[in-house]
Amino acid sequence: MAVANFNAAPSASAHPQAKPGYGKRSAPDQAPRRKGDFAHLPPREAYLAAYIDRLPEGAAMDVKTLAKAQPQYGQQAVAAALNALSAAGHLRRIRRSVGEGRTQWVQRTAFSRTAREDSWWARFLDGDVPQPDVVPARSGAYEALASLGRADVRLVLSAGECGALEEQAGVWLARDGDRGRFVRALTAGLPSEVHAAGAFVRQRLTDKMPPERMPTAPGARSGWVMECTNCGRPGAPDALPGGICAECRSLPPEEVHRRVATLREAGGLRSARTAGRAG
Repeated sequence: MAVANFNAAPSASAHPQAKPGYGKRSAPDQAPRRKGDFAHLPPREAYLAAYIDRLPEGAAMDVKTLAKAQPQYGQQAVAAALNALSAAGHLRRIRRSVGEGRTQWVQRTAFSRTAREDSWWARFLDGDVPQPDVVPARSGAYEALASLGRADVRLVLSAGECGALEEQAGVWLARDGDRGRFVRALTAGLPSEVHAAGAFVRQRLTDKMPPERMPTAPGARSGWVMECTNCGRPGAPDALPGGICAECRSLPPEEVHRRVATLREAGGLRSARTAGRAG
């Protein structure tokens, strides 16, 4: 009998996409992909983690689809592996309401190539984790300054002037990242002639600088709610260590399966999961 190669995940190119708003969400600030990313995991979990890692944003992450998309493991094994990946810090199931006062939910599966502690996932849920490469401060500010001359020839800046004003423009864009508003604010109501564009823009940057952003109030949430990776019951991050609720952690596997079935029958799980776990 051939021996399965657990280190090589199948191709993710043909994997189905979830419905808009659902599916895989890559966690921010991950280490670059490299060989051996999941060597610390058992073979089954390493195999599926490598497969999930290569899935695009929005890929379907329900158990049924993941089991069908690769040849090694069925639905029960995939479900157990997802629980193990959650406990290892690579995965969390999250959801949030589609709008204030509405009972519909959008579910996502957040995946991190880099294993994370429970405290990191709690900050992620609050939106308190830095996003990688959102706006490179230097190049973004420099390009915004350079674009002024394209919007109005009276504000054509030299490379040296863009460099000298870059830090000040970077502060502006950190407070208000809309580059269109930046250009409009600096080019509106210009005099008929601008004799020193660099000095003029410096003064306008000072005079029209947006106010500082107010810090997020303590405890304010992004709208995302964490849920048990196994049964889907929502809970606070500190009540779901490893992404698993207390009931699922305390029950043997056969009792966990019975509990999930009972919750489905009682309507405790979302209707989106009646045929399998929603991504």
